[in-house]
Amino acid sequence: MNREVFITAAITGSGGTQDRSPHVPRSPQQIADSAIDAAKAGAAVVHCHVRDPETGAPSRDLALYREVTDRIRASEVDVVLNLTAGMGGDIIFGNTESPFPTVAGTDMVGATERVAHVAECLPEICTLDCGTMNFAEADYVMTNTPGMLTAMGTMMTKLGVKPEIEAFDTGHLWYAKQLVKDGVLESPALVQLCMGVPWGAPDDLNTFMAMVNNVPDDWTFSAFGLGRNQMAYVAAAVLAGGNVRVGLEDNLWLDKGVLATNAQLVERSVTIIENMGARVIGPEEVRAKLGLTKRAPKS
Repeated sequence: MNREVFITAAITGSGGTQDRSPHVPRSPQQIADSAIDAAKAGAAVVHCHVRDPETGAPSRDLALYREVTDRIRASEVDVVLNLTAGMGGDIIFGNTESPFPTVAGTDMVGATERVAHVAECLPEICTLDCGTMNFAEADYVMTNTPGMLTAMGTMMTKLGVKPEIEAFDTGHLWYAKQLVKDGVLESPALVQLCMGVPWGAPDDLNTFMAMVNNVPDDWTFSAFGLGRNQMAYVAAAVLAGGNVRVGLEDNLWLDKGVLATNAQLVERSVTIIENMGARVIGPEEVRAKLGLTKRAPKS
């Protein structure tokens, strides 16, 4: 069991949840405010995507990332900033008889463009999705080739931003260890075990422990379960020796019929962790644990 636990709040994500709950933040100010509220509630790390302020659609706009970053850093609340680098590898194929050309929603760009906002904002952490997989929808594939991951991981390491390896299945974790072996990523690494995302690793405990048992002993891991199992995975992650992630990216509900805010999900997770006899640690302790340096973005 982990007795000193940090909480990551995943604030908004890139899924089509913006019209399913009024609490899903869209604008940079809403995203930053929600992140600050989550930090006040006990999150040491905030994981941020950005969205088009008008439509709520996911975005890679550097100006939006910069505004979110500046607003969080300008607040009086200290928190470790974690920006996604998962976008830009999305393929949506045509129908099964004519898969090419790809259709609207496809977003494929090069490694430099996928990491551009990381180089601009210099967060302490950014995500690296360590594999390709069928991702929920019928014709959507999340695409991260070994070559792309090597290029992106090299850029992140040179920038001094710690990659949070996102492992959606066992092979993703296998390849993450190869990236460390090849010197692309530094060891000890940071990994997020992503459970219950169709069609990756299911969120049963046998699969979860298979993932946990393949994390090297000197790495730090967190875990989350999608949807209704989010809070169950708070307990499971702590018992398994890890840290936890909650937030509206992964789950919209506090209770049956009750839509949550990010702060409420963090508060619920704090209660679970403390009732298990563990302590929730803050951002300074996380920086010391992970070897992070807080920096200003490029002027």
